[in-house]
Amino acid sequence: MAKPLQVDEVWLGRIAELLNNMEFGSLQIVVHEGQIVQMERTERKRFENKPLGIAKSSSAPRPGTRHLRESSSH
Repeated sequence: MAKPLQVDEVWLGRIAELLNNMEFGSLQIVVHEGQIVQMERTERKRFENKPLGIAKSSSAPRPGTRHLRESSSH
């Protein structure tokens, strides 16, 4: 029969510390013979696809960009 898991204030503090400030991710807790033996934190960072500081409605070409021209066939 499995031993009951004992979680004291020290472990609750450790768990809270690992979860603090996590926006996206997971916390895996490994238990061996009724005791926590390991914790693994996996955190994901999400970023916007568009560059910051560039207006959406700007029709002027950005520096360093090239325009493709239609080729005329003869």
